[in-house]
Amino acid sequence: MPSALAFVLLVLNISLLKGQSPPGKPEIHKCRSPDKETFTCWWNPGTDGGLPTNYSLTYSKEGEKTTYECPDYKTSGPNSCFFSKQYTSIWKIYIITVNATNQMGSSSSDPLYVDVTYIVEPEPPRNLTLEVKQLKDKKTYLWVKWSPPTITDVKTGWFTMEYEIRLKPEEAEEWEIHFTGHQTQFKVFDLYPGQKYLVQTRCKPDHGYWSRWSQESSVEMPNDFTLKDTTVWIIVAILSAVICLIMVWAVALKGYSMMTCIFPPVPGPKIKGFDTHLLETGSPSKYKVDLYLALPGGFQKLDNAGELDY
Repeated sequence: MPSALAFVLLVLNISLLKGQSPPGKPEIHKCRSPDKETFTCWWNPGTDGGLPTNYSLTYSKEGEKTTYECPDYKTSGPNSCFFSKQYTSIWKIYIITVNATNQMGSSSSDPLYVDVTYIVEPEPPRNLTLEVKQLKDKKTYLWVKWSPPTITDVKTGWFTMEYEIRLKPEEAEEWEIHFTGHQTQFKVFDLYPGQKYLVQTRCKPDHGYWSRWSQESSVEMPNDFTLKDTTVWIIVAILSAVICLIMVWAVALKGYSMMTCIFPPVPGPKIKGFDTHLLETGSPSKYKVDLYLALPGGFQKLDNAGELDY
């Protein structure tokens, strides 16, 4: 007995000197179901201890004593286990563990408790289409439409999906996100004219996680003034110019009358007894003034000739 124990210790010491050790503890990374009918679990392996290491996934169902091994290690790729419809049960709790084993020993992950109903992560929505529409008041908007993922059954009520869309100008960095509820179409207003927009959508079941964002679709918003609007404004401008020319022509024809209205002629002198004909002769000595006209500080009356001195 002592010799056997000594031999084991010797082998362990030699292995440790060579850098060999039991495998590190693996970790279950994620379990996901796309449709409540199948699911997959992935794990991250620990260190291999410098030796070939085998990994296995075992599980049991809550309330049962039987332990099962993963039915399919290939379908979902390395370090994964796929559960087909045959091995998937809803409303049952799976207790899942990953085990690592090599020549130096073994280790196990912490157990993960999985309810398939709550690990649903659907595929992204499909058939994303974008249309630019116009209201009666000429205001434009973007009409976004899509279809649920192919493998999810929303018509029978097996799934209740919620959706989000996000969009941004092509050169922008931040996305504008809109929650659309259960509807598979949405209208977006107040977008910048002349900009190219990128749009994506995703979905989430009533219990579970958001899907990945769908592939990008793009659309270019038209400018505010379409060709039709531009033509209308050109016609309006031409008509306005014609009306202005007609008004200028009418004013030119009636220019004299207009000047008369603006600058009326100055009326002649209205002083009683004043002879305007004498003003034209330029002879101040012959001015005649009514003898009864009296101006303060003005003319003085002569007795004989009727002539006035200053």
